[in-house]
Amino acid sequence: MIPAAFEYHRPKDMDGVLAVLKEHGDDARVLAGGHSLIPMMKLRMADVPHLIDLQEVDGLGGISVADGRVRIGAMTTQADIIGSAELASAAPILREAALQIADPQVRYMGTVGGNIANGDPGNDMPGLMQCLDATFTLVGPDGTREVEARDFYEAAYMTDREDDEVLTAVSFAIPQGGYAYQKQKRKIGDYATAAAAVQITRAGDNCAAASIAMTNLSDTPIWSEAAAEALIGTSVDEAAVDQAVAAMLGDIDPAQDNRGPVEFKRHAAAVILRRAIARAWSRA
Repeated sequence: MIPAAFEYHRPKDMDGVLAVLKEHGDDARVLAGGHSLIPMMKLRMADVPHLIDLQEVDGLGGISVADGRVRIGAMTTQADIIGSAELASAAPILREAALQIADPQVRYMGTVGGNIANGDPGNDMPGLMQCLDATFTLVGPDGTREVEARDFYEAAYMTDREDDEVLTAVSFAIPQGGYAYQKQKRKIGDYATAAAAVQITRAGDNCAAASIAMTNLSDTPIWSEAAAEALIGTSVDEAAVDQAVAAMLGDIDPAQDNRGPVEFKRHAAAVILRRAIARAWSRA
């Protein structure tokens, strides 16, 4: 399909972006890589009279690792993540997840900020950022503020970002221990039927800390605190994993769609989480 008519803006700096947002309010949307927003416009799921392209705005890209934290600019592409040796060393789960997003053509244009800010429950980065306890930086007319990833998502395509704000960066502490991002999808390029992000820290033979988040199994990404707690203090044996899976299944709320009925999605979620826990524990 063809999107409805819109006016295209390409400001040179953030002041220009904010000026257009202030002038047009919720009639304006920012465009990063375009792989989340443009399909919605084509399907007439989003009516955007004013489209603001961020490609020429300086300072929105780049990856830095310093003082125990990782910072990723919103315009950083998935290909940038895959190609960063520094990031692969500090937070390898990012590369593992990015390699499973769509296909190379999409990854060369799709950005971290666009994947996060749109509020699409099928996107991979929101759940991963919740797993990593990331912080999102938002810039608006009143200045800069930070929002925790675990507080950002309110419903499908609804977030804590105000209409006149732009997500400019994400940051998180360098994760410790083992990691895994497991994803089940129908074909290359598709959204996940179910995906799990897991980080596990080991102390001796037992799990000292864990974080678990699930993707495309509710209206928002699901950080399952109860699932992580079921592993802590255990040797991550079969009984502990069973409890973690049961806790996760109690937190998600999948809906039937063209990826399958609810019971299939719950089954897929359980299988994917078991695989992710096993892989993360083997790396811990």
